[in-house]
Amino acid sequence: MRYVLAMLASLLALPAQAQDRALLQLDWIPTGEHAAYFAGVQRGTWRELGIDLSLTRGFGSGDTINKLANGAAQFGVADIGALMVARARQNVPVTSVMQVYTHSPHSMFVLRASNITNFRQLEGRRISITPGNSHRLYFPEVMRRAGGNADSITWVNMDASAMAAMLISRRVDAAPFFAIHHYYQNKAAQRAGQEIVALPFVETGFAIYSTGLVATDALIQQNPDLVRRFVQGAQRSFEWARDNQAEACRLHVTRNPEVAQDDCEGSLRATMTYVFNDHQRATGFGRWESERLAFTWRNVAESQQIDPATLDPARFITTNFLP
Repeated sequence: MRYVLAMLASLLALPAQAQDRALLQLDWIPTGEHAAYFAGVQRGTWRELGIDLSLTRGFGSGDTINKLANGAAQFGVADIGALMVARARQNVPVTSVMQVYTHSPHSMFVLRASNITNFRQLEGRRISITPGNSHRLYFPEVMRRAGGNADSITWVNMDASAMAAMLISRRVDAAPFFAIHHYYQNKAAQRAGQEIVALPFVETGFAIYSTGLVATDALIQQNPDLVRRFVQGAQRSFEWARDNQAEACRLHVTRNPEVAQDDCEGSLRATMTYVFNDHQRATGFGRWESERLAFTWRNVAESQQIDPATLDPARFITTNFLP
């Protein structure tokens, strides 16, 4: 008995297992779209998997990818199209490890008062943009499909947090947003006596993969177990947030008090339709279907005057860390 007690005492005296510290670089300001990540951190989902995960706001997918490539973060939330272009042109050492959105929520927001109802009517207009924003990567192909001239657009560079205000104040004619942000952006517009209308890219037949989770190639090679645990935590966080949306937003708002509870819930509710759907059920959570992946690469490449034949789209992704 004394021996058993001594053994128990020695085990209790052992230091707690060290946590792997990692930074997740978001792609945007922390809206309800990101509630699953913040709720997961708050609930200790990654901590239970041995990861001390920190989150930081993003400035567009291109910036997120560059930050990972330069060693500023281990993981990122980024559009796969932006990753494809960065790998094709600069061979950035970053790879997608999990597909989050099965189809693209890319859209242009316009004011109803502008009488803009289709993409062709954006010709000659001023559109806000952030550096590396994936909307701009896709826009030439969207305009081609709509019969418009993308070269006629004047792009106005600005910080992501200023884009909605610039649109509502009519200092730009359109602003690129995911459709899932419409709820809270339109609420702000209504307070100013305006109404926002979304022009989804998918209406032109532009149905492609979008946001996913990325990691540096160095981390994938040197610490694959950390990547596996990170992906596992992400899947658990999304599944829990899907089933507990109000609570997920409560936790998100605790960390991001500038986000209203109802705004968060509106965005998160829309977000989940891009994550959990028929395509996800057929392909598997986080996985890619080869035909849609090839279609995504072809459209991204052609919109950027890149020969799609120069790269196999399978080079942009890895399924090694998915269950």
